[in-house]
Amino acid sequence: MNKKFISHFRIYYEDTDAGGVVYYANYLKFAERARTEILRESGINQSELAKNSGELFVVRDFSGSLKKPAQLDNMIRVESEVTEIGGASFSLRQQIFRESEMLAEINVTIACVGAGMKPERLPELVKKALS
Repeated sequence: MNKKFISHFRIYYEDTDAGGVVYYANYLKFAERARTEILRESGINQSELAKNSGELFVVRDFSGSLKKPAQLDNMIRVESEVTEIGGASFSLRQQIFRESEMLAEINVTIACVGAGMKPERLPELVKKALS
């Protein structure tokens, strides 16, 4: 696979704890925002997809590790690399950086579901955008 996408975000006060350090759960939010941008930049509107075909994307599995803390006002970069595309899911390795320092790494599998949250095949448009 090895298709890589890059997103940039600034750390705001709302992302941090009382000490100005990014709260650990917010790294998952940055990764989610990056995944949303990947689809949006590829011409895939998740709201329209859900409305027109009933297909949604849900996190099926994830793991991650925190390496170094991000802090208030830092600019971060999320590098998302597609590692696998299956019939009803796709996987990504997402690394979060401040300049050249890796701050976090998240591995996630996203599943496509339809009515009743049952697995659905990935739309061809999504497969094409990610490969």
